[in-house]
Parts: sequence; C-alpha cells; structure tokens
Amino acid sequence: MSTPSALRLRGRTFGPGEFAVMAVVNRTPDSFYDRGATFGFTAAVDAATRLIDEGADIVDIGGVKAGPGDVVDPAEEIDRVAGVVAAVRERHPDVIISVDTWRSEVAKVVADAGADLLNDTWGGVDPGLAEVAGAYGIGLVCAHAGRVEPRTRPHRIGYADIVADVIGYTTALAERAVSLGVRRDAVLIDPAHDFGKNTWHSLEVTRRLGELVATGWPVLVAVSNKDFVGETLGGLPVERRHEGTLATLAVSAVQGARVFRVHDAAGARAALAAVARLRDG
Repeated sequence: MSTPSALRLRGRTFGPGEFAVMAVVNRTPDSFYDRGATFGFTAAVDAATRLIDEGADIVDIGGVKAGPGDVVDPAEEIDRVAGVVAAVRERHPDVIISVDTWRSEVAKVVADAGADLLNDTWGGVDPGLAEVAGAYGIGLVCAHAGRVEPRTRPHRIGYADIVADVIGYTTALAERAVSLGVRRDAVLIDPAHDFGKNTWHSLEVTRRLGELVATGWPVLVAVSNKDFVGETLGGLPVERRHEGTLATLAVSAVQGARVFRVHDAAGARAALAAVARLRDG
C-alpha cells in the first residue's frame, strides 16, 4: 500500500479524505443524459455557471458523445469545446476546468484556452495527450477502457482479474505521464466504469475500489447514471438512475475515491457531505 497523495489543480489542494465534485457539461447534440440540452454555446456556458453555483469544484467539458454515434473529427471537437473553455475561464477565473478528450490536437487548443485538466477517458489511445499535459503543466486523468477503440462497445470482453488489470494499466499510464513532465500531484487514475467493461466488471471495480486507492494515486469515479447502475437496479432507464448513482458515489467515497464526475452537482455535494460527516463523526 502506498501513502495517498494530495491532488493539486489550479491552486487548490484535495488531500486524502477530501472530495471534489466534477460536473459534466456535454456540448454534444446526442448526449445519452441530456439529449443535447447543453449543445448550444450559451446553454453550455450557463450550465457551467449553474453547476459551479451548485457546488462543483471542477467543470468537465466534452464535445464528443462517449458511445457510438455520428463521427466528430478533431476540428469539430475543437469548435465545440475550445470556445466554451475560454468563456468559462473568463467568467470563473478560479474554477478548475477539465476537458474530456482523447486527442492530443484537441488537448493543445483547450490547454491554450485555459483548461487545467485533460480527462482521457479512453485510456491513452493517443500517447501524445500525456505529452501535451506535461508541456503545458496541467493535469491528466489516466483511465482504463479495456484497450478498446474510442466510442466502441466490445462484445463479451473478459479479464482474468478486472481490478488487477485496471490497477496495472492505469498506474503504468500515470508513471509514464510523470516521466513526461506531468506533476505527480496532478495525475488521477480512473477505472472508467462501463468503458470496455460489462456490468459485472463495473460492480467488481466498485466493490474493490479501495485497492485502487491503495496505490496512492488519487482516484476519480465516473458512475453518474451509467448503464451498470440501471442494469443493477433491474434495467432502469437513464432518467431513473439518480438514486443508484448516489448510492454508488457513497460506496466509492467510503473507500477513498477523491473526485466524482456527475451530472447532478448539488445531489453529489449533499451525498458526499453526508459520507464525510458519518465517517468523521
């Protein structure tokens, strides 16, 4: 077991036992969650403001739907996210801004626009992303997506031990990032629930999340309204997964997760406050 390290982004520090809420802003017309409600430029920027007011520490801006869908090339992704990053930075100088991308060419532009963190949910498919984070002095999320192509859903994927695979893969990415100049205290690891995983895998990772925390790297969990939550509760649709999401956040928080990527910042903030109070007395 390694000693848990602090996470430092944009002058803020989140030590072991502290929780950071990362709120999602999808600048996509086909988001599985909001169906394009924040696709418009003004809608996206206003959504960021609302989520910050609700308690978000980090705003995670994305321009490409995670699942299969229309092709979005790098130029279109840049067009969707870079301006929003700049506008949110201007309106909220102190907020931590993350961008959900796997492409190094996008990463360079959003870093120039004011991003503090690159959220690479597809697990290092573009090795240049870590190089960008190192060159710009910003943070990086190192995720486990089962070594699959971005925006694909593998059929019958299997692992000898899903948690061991997650730990080995994400920590190797993290160490590589540090070797490329990314600050050690600006790197997170993410098991990436549902990415390259079936529901059983996502549940096993959740039950054993403490093993990821024990690596010493700050752990991010992104479970909000995901398919494994709905399937666990008998096949609930997206709009009925809120309670299951909060329960999963609480289980993850008790085990030591540090950052929580969510759609409902206020609900997550309240749930995490309750966990902290129960834990600390």
